[in-house]
Order: sequence, then structure tokens, then C-alpha cells
Amino acid sequence: MSEPLKDRVEDCYRQAEAFFKRRFPRPDVSLALRGQRAGVAHLTENRLRFNKQLYQENTVHFLEQTVAHEVAHLVAHQLFGGHIRPHGEEWQLIMRGVYGLPPDRCHTYELPQRARTLYLYRCNCPDGRFEFTAQRHALVRKGRRYLCRRCRGPLAFTDEVISG
Repeated sequence: MSEPLKDRVEDCYRQAEAFFKRRFPRPDVSLALRGQRAGVAHLTENRLRFNKQLYQENTVHFLEQTVAHEVAHLVAHQLFGGHIRPHGEEWQLIMRGVYGLPPDRCHTYELPQRARTLYLYRCNCPDGRFEFTAQRHALVRKGRRYLCRRCRGPLAFTDEVISG
């Protein structure tokens, strides 16, 4: 675990404790999140997961904004309970009042583009070409059938795979 990340989480908690004049239990923190999300707060488990790649590529903003964003979710949950909106007024109060940050709901980090594999299917139409995602292709392999909307014929896998 990154020391600057752990230090920032601790700093956010100290700020919240000074503001609300009460103690908050510290969460488990990991860099085990992958995909497009920068961070996730697991409210009932008191756990934070952060995206290691986005953290490494956007360290300064990530430490300032993303860590505070996720800690604010846990603090709001512990203060106001589980019936509040995720980015509602309670969370916004913490972002503005405690951390002095804009309550941005989403990050704007550049996301790595994953290589997509497409599977080529055809029907009886002269221009009947369909590119299936890996997820849809897996459904076909499990027995799902798809029909062309024009000729109503079955779509058949051509054994062609397009990587990109």
C-alpha cells in the first residue's frame, strides 16, 4: 500500500474528526480496484478500494480529490446512516465544509482503452455482417440464438475474430 495514500486517508479522517468533534473508525484500504472507477467506498464493511493504475497516473489530483470523495462517503454513512443519497446534501456538506473541495461526483481521468475482441457473425442477407462482443459470443456458445431482423435467418459464427 502506498504511504502517501494511507497518509491522505488518515489526514481526511483527522479533518472530519476535528470538524465533527467525534472519532471515526478507520477503514481497511486497498489498491485492488480495477476498471473505470477511481475509488469505491464499501459503507457497511468500512472499506475503501482505489484503482492503482488511475492513482499512479493521476497521483496529485487523486490524493486530493478522489481519496476525500471516498472517505466522505464513509463519514456521511457513519454520521447520517444508510438512508442518505450517495452524493446527496450530507456528502456534499462533508466535501465542502470539511475538506474545502468541490463535490464532484465523477473523475475526469484518462482511462486506458481495453483491446476489444469482436466475433464476426453472418446471416443470409447479402450485407448481413454482425460483430458480437465476447459477452454476446459466450451466450451463443451456451446455446443462445440470435436472428437477423431483416431475413429472420439465424446468425452464424464465421470463425473470424477481430482484435483491436
